[in-house]
Amino acid sequence: MSILKHIELDVLSATPKYQQLAQSIINAIADGTLRKDEVLPSINELSYEFEISRDTAEKAYKHLKRMGVLGSVPGKGYFVKAGEFQSSLKIFLLFNKLSTHKKIIYDAFVKTLGPTALIDFYIYNNDFNLFKKLTSGIEKQYTHFVIITHFLEGGEGASEVINALPKEKLILLDKLVPGVTGDFSAVYENFEEDIYQSLEKALERLKHYETLKLILPEYSYFPVEITKGFKRFCQQYAFNGEIVHHIRKEEVASKEVYICLMEDDLVTLVDKIMAARLEIGRDVGVISYNETPLKRLILQGITTFSTDFAAMGEEAAKLVLSGEKQQVPVPFHLRLRPSL
Repeated sequence: MSILKHIELDVLSATPKYQQLAQSIINAIADGTLRKDEVLPSINELSYEFEISRDTAEKAYKHLKRMGVLGSVPGKGYFVKAGEFQSSLKIFLLFNKLSTHKKIIYDAFVKTLGPTALIDFYIYNNDFNLFKKLTSGIEKQYTHFVIITHFLEGGEGASEVINALPKEKLILLDKLVPGVTGDFSAVYENFEEDIYQSLEKALERLKHYETLKLILPEYSYFPVEITKGFKRFCQQYAFNGEIVHHIRKEEVASKEVYICLMEDDLVTLVDKIMAARLEIGRDVGVISYNETPLKRLILQGITTFSTDFAAMGEEAAKLVLSGEKQQVPVPFHLRLRPSL
């Protein structure tokens, strides 16, 4: 069938294959390749032609049926119900990685936008060169560019790449990028103030300790503003403050509080504390970045600092839908538990 020539599945895209398949069909309807009442390939044909599961093909068709784009007749298959379809929203969504917390952002963003928005979702794995490649020459293809920028190296050139995008279409997520100019939107964390104010809220418990240690891997993408806020708090309230780059080499001791940014470092830290026969929450304090359900349960509860990731996704989607130009700070929460 001719429609098969117009279906594209991008192996670089993180967009689920069923959504890519659905978007290809919508595009074919929009450009007149597919017309009203035209019968579509069977689920088995799609599965064979594109080497995808039958479930993926069926999910795409059911998604389009819910949107009112397709109809179906038992025993005959799916057909084009709407002869015309134009989505007013085509979004380029770019994340540095797909973690548990990024998935929360993604899910909230997609849910708030609703089913008619077309989203091309890509991940560049903190690699600046891939980031640059994915954003090159796409200025006219999308109504919005929603981008998270974190790099292991090369990030100093990010502003130049981003400035090449139309600012009226740009929404930065998670952080503001120095050097990006013009009137653009953002939904961001204020990293320096967030950690400073959260530590202030925990001050009464922190007074039981003498030294605060921020576990910050030397080769990481974490914003320097986190370190600035941590050091400012320690100076303001007369704590010994240290930056720990290699937790595996660190000797844990009583009267210390450790702030973990990485999940792997948290596991290593807890192992070392238990091996030293110290009690978490009495001898040693533990604070972890980013709330997860598990942290509410393990070790009677681990104290966390965390951005409201669902709110980040929702606010970004609201900016897309409203067309407003705003820079919105995201709520940041301290959850005090027995680990501190």
